[in-house]
Amino acid sequence: MPPEADVRRNAARHSTAHYVLDALNETGIDYLFCNFGTDHAPIIEEIARWTRDGRRLPKIVVAAHENVAVHMAGGYALMTGRGQGVLVHVDAGTANAAMAMHNLFRNRLPVLLMAGTAPFTSFGELTGSRDTYVHFIQQPMDQASLVRPYAKWEYTLPAGITAKETLRRAHTVMQSEPKGPVYLMLPREILTQQWDEDAVRAFPAAQFGPAEAAGADPEIVDRLADRLVAARNPLLITAYAGRDPAASAAIQQLAELAGIRVVDFLSVANIGREFSCFGGYLPETLAATDVGLLVDVDVPWLPVSMRDDPGTFWAQIDIDVLKAASPMWSFPANLRLQGRSSRILAQLLAAVEARATPPFRAAAAERKAALTAERAERSRRAARLAADKGTAGEINLHYLCAELGKAIGPRDIVLNEAVTKQAVLNMQIPRPEPCTMISNGGGGLGASGGMALGVKLACPDRTVVQVVGDGTFYFNNPPAVLATAKQYGLPILTIVVDNTGWGAVKGSVLRVYPEGEAKAQDLFQSGLAAGTDFSKMAEGFGAYGEKLTDPAQVPAAIARCLEAVRQGQSALLHATVTKL
Repeated sequence: MPPEADVRRNAARHSTAHYVLDALNETGIDYLFCNFGTDHAPIIEEIARWTRDGRRLPKIVVAAHENVAVHMAGGYALMTGRGQGVLVHVDAGTANAAMAMHNLFRNRLPVLLMAGTAPFTSFGELTGSRDTYVHFIQQPMDQASLVRPYAKWEYTLPAGITAKETLRRAHTVMQSEPKGPVYLMLPREILTQQWDEDAVRAFPAAQFGPAEAAGADPEIVDRLADRLVAARNPLLITAYAGRDPAASAAIQQLAELAGIRVVDFLSVANIGREFSCFGGYLPETLAATDVGLLVDVDVPWLPVSMRDDPGTFWAQIDIDVLKAASPMWSFPANLRLQGRSSRILAQLLAAVEARATPPFRAAAAERKAALTAERAERSRRAARLAADKGTAGEINLHYLCAELGKAIGPRDIVLNEAVTKQAVLNMQIPRPEPCTMISNGGGGLGASGGMALGVKLACPDRTVVQVVGDGTFYFNNPPAVLATAKQYGLPILTIVVDNTGWGAVKGSVLRVYPEGEAKAQDLFQSGLAAGTDFSKMAEGFGAYGEKLTDPAQVPAAIARCLEAVRQGQSALLHATVTKL
């Protein structure tokens, strides 16, 4: 027997579950958001051993629903840039996580979703063999198909000896731009296998880590700079550039240098909005635009209601210019510059500065003056809309949001899931700091509760406010959100704006059949239960709850809720607003 074999024979032996935890440490995972099941017995046992031995491991957060667990990981990743681990139960937990995976995929947020699989042995041949009823019914033909459309990568761990290599590969893929979810399946028998410690090698980030986003080809940047310097009516549209504070700052600097109207359309993560060239939330017309920049945006306008001019020169600056995850993408781009937007915008700013002649600066100043006047008029219009407080039982949402805007600080964070009323929050709640108004770039309702908890976990010193419609509130699994907030000391303020229905459903019918039978009968199949009191649910979980129906009480009610949150207690304000 060679000497190497003697060494290996005497090496410490551990389970595959041990090496999975070790790999999570090595890849820098801070948190493991979990909804455990029978497939996780080896991992739970290993966590207990590590705890007994005082070993460092990712912090465990047990969430009462997979939707909350995955969205918590997404909120944490949004604020830190670092994807986290989520552990769910076989096919059932994967199915519950699928909608959140869709949202994180569309938001380009990294997450490592791990699920066990039903044991594959039935007669005790291996440790971890089937020992309960569900092990015979939780083995579908293709478990990964439940989330495959929303994963950059998927794999089944074949053996413990490759645990660290597998986890490093998963982490590298999810953290490489465009970032996104990955999915790893962990068979129970594989997790129980024992392996010699010196047989399971490490795969360090220095050699196996993620790809870094870069700037753009200087020649292409120069071509765009030439176009921009010659522009008479430039426009920049963005939606998620605010995730990177440097990108937000670069947009402001470029806009003020070149007199560019900036629109934060269907904002997913806002840019800072307190500058002279900020042009609001909707590109009201594209007809006059001669040079347009699409910066970190998936849907810059709705073509059915707004047509672009074929003569406009469009340049796209984005970490994901092809939008390859979408079968069709219907927007023009004469130039595509893929990379980190903050770096490309800094390159473009320098190139435009180098070309800035006195006539160019004079023309830019004229545009800035006009945009400043427009901005002042938008503020006056917002104030007029908020002046009407509404009536008893039907509070004006503009007024409610304006009062919320006065009560929170510039660095506090609003999770905006008001769906058809998102624009009201954007209009009435000033957000001078980037990434302080966050919406869901995906299509799955029920994201804001878990996201708010993840944001609070990442930013414990900032007040986090979830604003959600009553229809969407149901999708958020509110008992699981409230329970997790209580268990882990994550106080957030939830404001449910209750118009007794789904506005998106009614609005869709009216857009397709504006004078149809549904309108004639006022029968849109969008109404929800009236007379509810969501504040009672909050009280059941130790949160402060209040139902608000009187417009005169809006400022005081918001103040009471915020005080509770600042004292460490979650709060839920159920506000009845203008009915659907």
